[in-house]
Amino acid sequence: QVHLVESGGGLVQAGGSLRLSCEATGRTSLPYAMGWFRQAPGKEREFVSSISWNGGYTEYEDSVKGRFTISRDNAKNTVYLQMNSLKPEDTAVYYCAAKITGWATPIWSEYNYWGQGTQVTVSS
Repeated sequence: QVHLVESGGGLVQAGGSLRLSCEATGRTSLPYAMGWFRQAPGKEREFVSSISWNGGYTEYEDSVKGRFTISRDNAKNTVYLQMNSLKPEDTAVYYCAAKITGWATPIWSEYNYWGQGTQVTVSS
């Protein structure tokens, strides 16, 4: 079992920055890929970014490329999402997820464990 807790969300003006953190506890000795997803009101959950176990592979949704950066510190069992140049359309609840087997992917149904989410609100 892996327990995930996100933090770092909040209210920011357009053009601002936030850094989300996701700390994993439990069976963190297992190699696992991590992903960030988001869900805005009335919309489906969508992929934001993912990172492989060793951090050597990362992937981003097109609308966040060049603005968001995913990283991880396995010594701290924590994955980060640095979000710069935020836009109102980035407003959503952001979730981190852990994938125990296979590669990091953008498919949310392939992830095994989920955090409770953290709200990000970008004002115009």
